[in-house]
Amino acid sequence: MSVLEIKYCPGTLAKEFDTYSKTCLKKVFSGKKVSHVLPYNPPQVSEEDAEKFLENRKRISISGVQEKLSLILDKNKLRLTNKGEQGTYILKPIPRDLKKVDQVPANEHLTMQIAQQVYGISTAENALIFFANGEPAYITKRFDVKEVARPGQFGSTKWGKEDFATLAGKTTENAGPDFKYKYSYEELAELVVQYVPAHIIELEKLFKLIVFNYLFSNGDAHLKNFAVLETASGDYALSPAYDLVNTRIHVDDSDFALDGGLFKDNFESEEMKKNGSVGLEDFHEFARRSGISVKRRDKLLESFLVKQAEVEALIQRSFLNNQTKKEYLLHYQTRRNQLNVYK
Repeated sequence: MSVLEIKYCPGTLAKEFDTYSKTCLKKVFSGKKVSHVLPYNPPQVSEEDAEKFLENRKRISISGVQEKLSLILDKNKLRLTNKGEQGTYILKPIPRDLKKVDQVPANEHLTMQIAQQVYGISTAENALIFFANGEPAYITKRFDVKEVARPGQFGSTKWGKEDFATLAGKTTENAGPDFKYKYSYEELAELVVQYVPAHIIELEKLFKLIVFNYLFSNGDAHLKNFAVLETASGDYALSPAYDLVNTRIHVDDSDFALDGGLFKDNFESEEMKKNGSVGLEDFHEFARRSGISVKRRDKLLESFLVKQAEVEALIQRSFLNNQTKKEYLLHYQTRRNQLNVYK
Protein backbone atom coordinates (compact mmCIF):
# COMPACT_ATOMS: atom_id res chain seq x y z
CA MET A 1 0.00 0.00 0.00
CA SER A 2 1.25 3.46 -0.83
CA VAL A 3 1.61 5.67 2.22
CA LEU A 4 -0.16 8.40 0.20
CA GLU A 5 -3.38 6.35 0.14
CA ILE A 6 -4.02 6.66 3.88
CA LYS A 7 -7.56 7.81 4.66
CA TYR A 8 -7.84 6.62 8.26
CA CYS A 9 -5.67 7.04 11.34
CA PRO A 10 -3.14 4.17 11.30
CA GLY A 11 -3.64 3.95 15.06
CA THR A 12 -7.32 4.31 15.96
CA LEU A 13 -8.71 3.81 12.43
CA ALA A 14 -10.66 7.06 12.86
CA LYS A 15 -12.00 8.60 9.67
CA GLU A 16 -10.44 11.45 7.68
CA PHE A 17 -6.83 11.21 8.80
CA ASP A 18 -3.77 10.84 6.57
CA THR A 19 -1.47 10.32 9.58
CA TYR A 20 -1.82 9.59 13.29
CA SER A 21 -4.69 11.32 15.08
CA LYS A 22 -4.14 13.30 18.28
CA THR A 23 -5.82 10.49 20.22
CA CYS A 24 -3.36 7.95 18.83
CA LEU A 25 -0.35 10.21 19.45
CA LYS A 26 -1.41 10.67 23.07
CA LYS A 27 -2.03 6.98 23.75
CA VAL A 28 0.84 5.43 21.83
CA PHE A 29 3.54 8.09 21.61
CA SER A 30 3.13 10.14 24.82
CA GLY A 31 1.67 13.05 22.85
CA LYS A 32 4.74 13.47 20.63
CA LYS A 33 4.10 14.34 16.98
CA VAL A 34 5.49 11.12 15.51
CA SER A 35 5.48 10.36 11.80
CA HIS A 36 3.70 7.25 10.54
CA VAL A 37 6.72 6.64 8.27
CA LEU A 38 9.90 5.09 9.68
CA PRO A 39 13.35 6.35 8.61
CA TYR A 40 14.22 2.84 7.40
CA ASN A 41 13.49 0.55 4.50
CA PRO A 42 12.61 -3.12 5.07
CA PRO A 43 15.72 -5.33 5.42
CA GLN A 44 15.07 -7.06 2.09
CA VAL A 45 15.12 -3.66 0.34
CA SER A 46 18.11 -1.98 1.98
CA GLU A 47 21.32 -3.84 2.82
CA GLU A 48 22.42 -0.97 5.07
CA ASP A 49 19.19 -1.08 7.09
CA ALA A 50 19.30 -4.89 7.14
CA GLU A 51 22.59 -4.74 9.03
CA LYS A 52 21.07 -2.38 11.58
CA PHE A 53 18.11 -4.73 12.09
CA LEU A 54 20.38 -7.74 12.46
CA GLU A 55 22.37 -6.02 15.19
CA ASN A 56 19.15 -4.89 16.91
CA ARG A 57 17.71 -8.42 16.96
CA LYS A 58 20.77 -9.67 18.86
CA ARG A 59 19.80 -7.46 21.80
CA ILE A 60 16.02 -7.76 22.02
CA SER A 61 14.83 -10.32 24.57
CA ILE A 62 11.17 -10.64 23.51
CA SER A 63 10.30 -14.28 22.90
CA GLY A 64 8.32 -15.59 19.94
CA VAL A 65 8.75 -16.81 16.40
CA GLN A 66 7.95 -13.59 14.55
CA GLU A 67 10.76 -11.14 13.96
CA LYS A 68 10.69 -8.32 16.51
CA LEU A 69 12.79 -5.16 16.64
CA SER A 70 13.37 -2.77 19.53
CA LEU A 71 12.65 0.92 19.05
CA ILE A 72 12.92 4.01 21.22
CA LEU A 73 11.26 7.41 20.91
CA ASP A 74 14.05 9.98 20.65
CA LYS A 75 12.34 13.39 20.99
CA ASN A 76 9.64 12.90 18.37
CA LYS A 77 11.40 10.34 16.16
CA LEU A 78 11.39 6.57 16.41
CA ARG A 79 14.71 4.79 15.92
CA LEU A 80 16.32 1.42 16.58
CA THR A 81 17.81 1.09 20.04
CA ASN A 82 21.57 1.20 20.51
CA LYS A 83 23.62 -1.00 22.80
CA GLY A 84 22.71 -0.40 26.44
CA GLU A 85 19.41 1.36 25.69
CA GLN A 86 16.06 0.11 26.93
CA GLY A 87 13.61 -0.10 24.08
CA THR A 88 10.09 1.18 24.70
CA TYR A 89 8.44 -0.06 21.49
CA ILE A 90 8.38 -3.37 19.65
CA LEU A 91 8.26 -3.33 15.86
CA LYS A 92 6.95 -6.38 14.00
CA PRO A 93 7.57 -6.28 10.23
CA ILE A 94 5.82 -8.58 7.77
CA PRO A 95 6.83 -12.14 8.80
CA ARG A 96 7.51 -15.14 6.57
CA ASP A 97 6.08 -18.54 5.67
CA LEU A 98 2.36 -17.83 6.10
CA LYS A 99 -0.60 -17.40 3.78
CA LYS A 100 -1.34 -13.76 3.01
CA VAL A 101 1.81 -12.83 4.85
CA ASP A 102 1.64 -9.18 3.77
CA GLN A 103 -1.68 -8.86 5.66
CA VAL A 104 -0.30 -9.88 9.08
CA PRO A 105 0.53 -6.37 10.44
CA ALA A 106 -2.89 -4.97 9.49
CA ASN A 107 -4.59 -8.10 10.86
CA GLU A 108 -2.96 -7.79 14.28
CA HIS A 109 -3.58 -4.05 14.41
CA LEU A 110 -7.26 -4.48 13.53
CA THR A 111 -7.80 -7.30 16.03
CA MET A 112 -6.17 -5.33 18.83
CA GLN A 113 -8.26 -2.25 18.02
CA ILE A 114 -11.51 -4.27 17.99
CA ALA A 115 -10.63 -5.79 21.38
CA GLN A 116 -10.05 -2.37 22.91
CA GLN A 117 -12.60 -0.17 21.15
CA VAL A 118 -15.58 -2.54 20.85
CA TYR A 119 -15.21 -4.91 23.79
CA GLY A 120 -13.33 -2.76 26.31
CA ILE A 121 -10.47 -5.23 26.71
CA SER A 122 -7.27 -3.71 28.06
CA THR A 123 -4.61 -4.04 25.36
CA ALA A 124 -1.05 -2.95 24.75
CA GLU A 125 -1.18 0.40 22.93
CA ASN A 126 -0.48 -0.12 19.24
CA ALA A 127 -0.58 1.22 15.71
CA LEU A 128 0.40 0.48 12.15
CA ILE A 129 3.54 2.18 10.91
CA PHE A 130 5.20 2.18 7.49
CA PHE A 131 8.71 1.71 6.23
CA ALA A 132 10.10 4.34 3.87
CA ASN A 133 8.98 2.30 0.85
CA GLY A 134 5.36 2.11 2.12
CA GLU A 135 5.51 -1.46 3.49
CA PRO A 136 3.46 -1.78 6.70
CA ALA A 137 4.65 -3.00 10.10
CA TYR A 138 2.94 -3.36 13.47
CA ILE A 139 4.22 -1.29 16.38
CA THR A 140 3.28 -1.71 20.04
CA LYS A 141 4.25 0.21 23.15
CA ARG A 142 5.87 -1.88 25.86
CA PHE A 143 3.76 -1.94 29.01
CA ASP A 144 6.49 -3.52 31.15
CA VAL A 145 8.86 -0.50 31.01
CA LYS A 146 8.44 2.12 33.72
CA GLU A 147 7.95 5.70 32.66
CA VAL A 148 10.02 8.16 34.66
CA ALA A 149 9.52 11.78 35.68
CA ARG A 150 10.16 13.55 32.38
CA PRO A 151 7.20 13.07 30.01
CA GLY A 152 8.04 10.87 27.06
CA GLN A 153 11.36 9.72 28.52
CA PHE A 154 11.84 6.25 29.94
CA GLY A 155 14.19 4.68 32.43
CA SER A 156 15.80 1.29 32.30
CA THR A 157 13.71 -0.27 35.05
CA LYS A 158 10.77 -2.54 34.31
CA TRP A 159 7.64 -3.74 35.98
CA GLY A 160 7.78 -7.38 36.95
CA LYS A 161 6.21 -9.58 34.27
CA GLU A 162 5.79 -13.34 34.02
CA ASP A 163 4.09 -15.23 31.23
CA PHE A 164 1.90 -18.22 32.00
CA ALA A 165 4.37 -20.73 30.60
CA THR A 166 6.71 -19.67 33.41
CA LEU A 167 3.91 -19.75 36.00
CA ALA A 168 2.95 -23.24 34.83
CA GLY A 169 6.58 -24.40 34.98
CA LYS A 170 6.51 -25.36 31.30
CA THR A 171 9.82 -25.37 29.43
CA THR A 172 11.30 -27.04 26.38
CA GLU A 173 13.34 -29.25 28.72
CA ASN A 174 10.39 -30.65 30.68
CA ALA A 175 7.56 -30.45 28.13
CA GLY A 176 9.18 -30.53 24.70
CA PRO A 177 9.30 -27.97 21.87
CA ASP A 178 5.52 -27.42 21.97
CA PHE A 179 5.52 -26.69 25.72
CA LYS A 180 3.51 -23.47 25.40
CA TYR A 181 0.55 -25.36 23.89
CA LYS A 182 0.38 -28.25 26.40
CA TYR A 183 -2.26 -26.93 28.78
CA SER A 184 -5.92 -25.97 29.05
CA TYR A 185 -7.59 -22.66 29.73
CA GLU A 186 -9.19 -24.09 32.87
CA GLU A 187 -5.71 -24.77 34.23
CA LEU A 188 -4.66 -21.28 33.16
CA ALA A 189 -7.55 -19.87 35.22
CA GLU A 190 -6.34 -21.92 38.20
CA LEU A 191 -2.96 -20.17 37.91
CA VAL A 192 -4.74 -16.82 38.11
CA VAL A 193 -6.30 -17.92 41.41
CA GLN A 194 -2.89 -19.05 42.65
CA TYR A 195 -0.82 -16.00 41.68
CA VAL A 196 -3.19 -13.02 41.48
CA PRO A 197 -4.55 -11.55 44.74
CA ALA A 198 -7.58 -9.88 43.08
CA HIS A 199 -8.35 -13.06 41.17
CA ILE A 200 -12.14 -12.67 41.23
CA ILE A 201 -11.86 -9.55 39.06
CA GLU A 202 -9.02 -10.92 36.94
CA LEU A 203 -10.83 -14.19 36.21
CA GLU A 204 -13.62 -12.17 34.61
CA LYS A 205 -11.06 -10.34 32.47
CA LEU A 206 -9.52 -13.68 31.48
CA PHE A 207 -12.92 -15.12 30.62
CA LYS A 208 -13.71 -12.16 28.39
CA LEU A 209 -10.36 -12.43 26.62
CA ILE A 210 -10.77 -16.16 25.98
CA VAL A 211 -14.23 -15.59 24.48
CA PHE A 212 -12.79 -12.81 22.32
CA ASN A 213 -9.97 -15.08 21.11
CA TYR A 214 -12.54 -17.67 20.07
CA LEU A 215 -14.83 -15.15 18.40
CA PHE A 216 -11.96 -13.66 16.37
CA SER A 217 -10.22 -16.95 15.56
CA ASN A 218 -7.03 -16.24 17.49
CA GLY A 219 -5.35 -19.63 17.41
CA ASP A 220 -2.14 -18.16 18.82
CA ALA A 221 -3.44 -17.65 22.39
CA HIS A 222 -0.88 -19.99 23.98
CA LEU A 223 0.73 -19.81 27.43
CA LYS A 224 3.36 -17.26 26.47
CA ASN A 225 0.71 -14.88 25.14
CA PHE A 226 -0.85 -14.45 28.58
CA ALA A 227 1.05 -12.77 31.40
CA VAL A 228 0.79 -11.20 34.84
CA LEU A 229 2.22 -7.74 35.41
CA GLU A 230 3.41 -6.04 38.57
CA THR A 231 1.18 -3.19 39.76
CA ALA A 232 2.14 0.04 41.53
CA SER A 233 1.04 -1.66 44.77
CA GLY A 234 3.62 -4.40 44.30
CA ASP A 235 1.18 -7.24 43.66
CA TYR A 236 0.25 -8.76 40.28
CA ALA A 237 -2.68 -8.55 37.85
CA LEU A 238 -3.28 -9.75 34.32
CA SER A 239 -1.20 -7.75 31.84
CA PRO A 240 -2.85 -5.89 28.98
CA ALA A 241 -3.66 -8.25 26.12
CA TYR A 242 -1.10 -8.58 23.33
CA ASP A 243 -0.47 -10.62 20.16
CA LEU A 244 -4.17 -10.75 19.25
CA VAL A 245 -4.54 -11.79 15.63
CA ASN A 246 -7.06 -13.66 13.47
CA THR A 247 -4.78 -16.60 12.70
CA ARG A 248 -7.41 -18.35 10.57
CA ILE A 249 -6.54 -15.85 7.82
CA HIS A 250 -3.00 -17.23 7.66
CA VAL A 251 -3.02 -20.86 8.87
CA ASP A 252 -5.49 -23.73 9.17
CA ASP A 253 -5.59 -24.04 12.95
CA SER A 254 -7.95 -25.38 15.62
CA ASP A 255 -10.52 -23.50 17.70
CA PHE A 256 -8.09 -23.03 20.58
CA ALA A 257 -4.32 -22.66 20.77
CA LEU A 258 -3.96 -24.83 23.88
CA ASP A 259 -4.07 -28.56 23.20
CA GLY A 260 -6.48 -29.16 26.08
CA GLY A 261 -8.95 -26.57 24.84
CA LEU A 262 -11.16 -25.01 27.48
CA PHE A 263 -11.15 -27.89 29.94
CA LYS A 264 -8.64 -30.07 31.72
CA ASP A 265 -10.99 -33.08 31.52
CA ASN A 266 -13.12 -34.58 28.74
CA PHE A 267 -16.18 -32.36 29.16
CA GLU A 268 -18.26 -32.11 25.99
CA SER A 269 -21.26 -29.85 25.51
CA GLU A 270 -24.31 -30.94 23.53
CA GLU A 271 -23.10 -28.79 20.63
CA MET A 272 -19.71 -30.48 20.73
CA LYS A 273 -21.28 -33.93 20.82
CA LYS A 274 -23.64 -33.09 17.98
CA ASN A 275 -21.45 -31.09 15.60
CA GLY A 276 -17.94 -31.34 16.98
CA SER A 277 -17.81 -27.57 17.45
CA VAL A 278 -17.64 -25.22 20.41
CA GLY A 279 -20.85 -23.47 21.46
CA LEU A 280 -22.21 -21.16 24.12
CA GLU A 281 -22.72 -24.05 26.55
CA ASP A 282 -18.96 -24.62 26.62
CA PHE A 283 -18.35 -21.06 27.77
CA HIS A 284 -21.14 -21.37 30.33
CA GLU A 285 -19.35 -24.36 31.81
CA PHE A 286 -15.99 -22.59 31.69
CA ALA A 287 -17.47 -19.62 33.57
CA ARG A 288 -18.93 -21.96 36.18
CA ARG A 289 -15.56 -23.65 36.72
CA SER A 290 -13.93 -20.23 36.98
CA GLY A 291 -16.25 -19.23 39.81
CA ILE A 292 -18.13 -16.63 37.75
CA SER A 293 -21.80 -16.25 38.70
CA VAL A 294 -24.53 -16.78 36.10
CA LYS A 295 -25.50 -13.10 36.30
CA ARG A 296 -21.93 -11.91 35.74
CA ARG A 297 -21.36 -14.55 33.05
CA ASP A 298 -24.35 -13.40 31.03
CA LYS A 299 -23.28 -9.77 31.43
CA LEU A 300 -19.76 -10.56 30.19
CA LEU A 301 -21.09 -12.57 27.23
CA GLU A 302 -23.77 -10.08 26.21
CA SER A 303 -21.68 -7.97 23.82
CA PHE A 304 -20.19 -11.03 22.09
CA LEU A 305 -23.54 -12.55 21.16
CA VAL A 306 -24.98 -9.66 19.18
CA LYS A 307 -24.03 -8.21 15.83
CA GLN A 308 -21.56 -5.40 16.39
CA ALA A 309 -21.81 -2.70 13.73
CA GLU A 310 -18.60 -1.16 15.07
CA VAL A 311 -16.71 -4.40 14.36
CA GLU A 312 -17.79 -4.27 10.74
CA ALA A 313 -16.97 -0.57 10.51
CA LEU A 314 -13.45 -1.09 11.86
CA ILE A 315 -12.89 -3.99 9.46
CA GLN A 316 -13.85 -1.74 6.54
CA ARG A 317 -11.57 1.07 7.77
CA SER A 318 -8.67 -1.30 8.41
CA PHE A 319 -5.57 -1.58 6.24
CA LEU A 320 -6.40 -5.12 5.12
CA ASN A 321 -6.96 -5.55 1.40
CA ASN A 322 -10.55 -5.97 0.23
CA GLN A 323 -10.46 -9.75 -0.11
CA THR A 324 -9.00 -10.21 3.38
CA LYS A 325 -11.59 -7.82 4.84
CA LYS A 326 -14.33 -10.11 3.48
CA GLU A 327 -12.61 -13.17 4.90
CA TYR A 328 -12.07 -11.53 8.29
CA LEU A 329 -15.75 -10.52 8.47
CA LEU A 330 -16.89 -14.01 7.46
CA HIS A 331 -14.82 -15.67 10.19
CA TYR A 332 -16.26 -13.25 12.76
CA GLN A 333 -19.85 -13.85 11.63
CA THR A 334 -19.39 -17.63 11.60
CA ARG A 335 -18.03 -17.73 15.14
CA ARG A 336 -20.70 -15.32 16.43
CA ASN A 337 -23.42 -17.48 14.92
CA GLN A 338 -21.85 -20.54 16.52
CA LEU A 339 -22.09 -18.92 19.95
CA ASN A 340 -25.77 -18.23 19.33
CA VAL A 341 -26.75 -21.82 18.47
CA TYR A 342 -28.23 -22.53 21.91
CA LYS A 343 -28.87 -18.97 23.03
